[in-house]
Amino acid sequence: MIWGRSPGSYRWLIVILVVLLVLSSVIALAFGPASVPLGHVFGIVAQQLGVDLPGAWSNSQAQIVWMIRAPRVLLGVVVGAGLALVGTALQAVTRNPLADPHLLGVSSGAALGAVLVMLYLGEFIGVFSLPLAAFVGAAVSMLLVIAVARRGGRMESDRLLLAGVAVSFVLMALVNLLLYTADQHAAASVVFWMLGGLGAARWSVIGLPAVCVLLGLLALQAMGRGLNALMSGEQTAISLGFSGRRLRLHVFICTSLLTGVLVSLSGAIGFVGLMVPHVARALVGAENRRLMPVSALLGGLFIVWVDVAARTLIAPEDLPIGIATAALGGLFFIVLLKR
Repeated sequence: MIWGRSPGSYRWLIVILVVLLVLSSVIALAFGPASVPLGHVFGIVAQQLGVDLPGAWSNSQAQIVWMIRAPRVLLGVVVGAGLALVGTALQAVTRNPLADPHLLGVSSGAALGAVLVMLYLGEFIGVFSLPLAAFVGAAVSMLLVIAVARRGGRMESDRLLLAGVAVSFVLMALVNLLLYTADQHAAASVVFWMLGGLGAARWSVIGLPAVCVLLGLLALQAMGRGLNALMSGEQTAISLGFSGRRLRLHVFICTSLLTGVLVSLSGAIGFVGLMVPHVARALVGAENRRLMPVSALLGGLFIVWVDVAARTLIAPEDLPIGIATAALGGLFFIVLLKR
């Protein structure tokens, strides 16, 4: 069933996804090495929101739920929504259903910029150093992919994907070289960060990525009609008054910024941008202005539950989220190729 064909059913789908995301986020607070009863979780969250509910939870349980798990869950929602949004936009602008920030080399470029800051440059402009370096790395890698893929003034989607894979390998080789030549204790922590995870979540770091994802959603929504036209072909877009070159540039800048900010906080979590847009497209169709909000909500929902699995499968240790998403994404990629 394509929910997007009816405005009423589409609104109901959005409401259902928002409710599922909120409930999942609260329920996810109960899971972890130190289990907290679900009733206590609801009471702690309500208390923090100014509603007093009767309960017998301890101060340590309140600290675990609100100071440790709540920012982690919220960061997971933001990262999942952002990566799904980036994947949706890249699949539309490249007209390739296999496009993804990981496969196009954007995540590798962001990781290279972040590793340079963490191991060699330091926080040269304070807390913005890491996101800025990751954005620059993502943007440069995207430009490299475009330069390699362009042939005769044209850019075919298949060549773009192959160029992305090639550039990604080169950039990851540079990342590995930096890790090999760096101090081994520092390199070990960076390697763990690169596997992808939400361990850096704090209340103080949620604001920047949340604002970036919200602004990215609004910006990409504004480009929705142009993306719809571009998906029908370059000539169709031109006949409808859209410049394909300018639209691609705007989308690539926006997605590079989002990827850079998210990778700087969560590491390289791959394949979310590949899988989630396909699920969203099955629900609402390919019209991008309807597709993007659904992809963002599904992406947040997906990462919340992947993080729950990561916290519980090998408790008390955390399984890096990137390992789980890579396994799921690889299987999903095989299914897409078969189809």
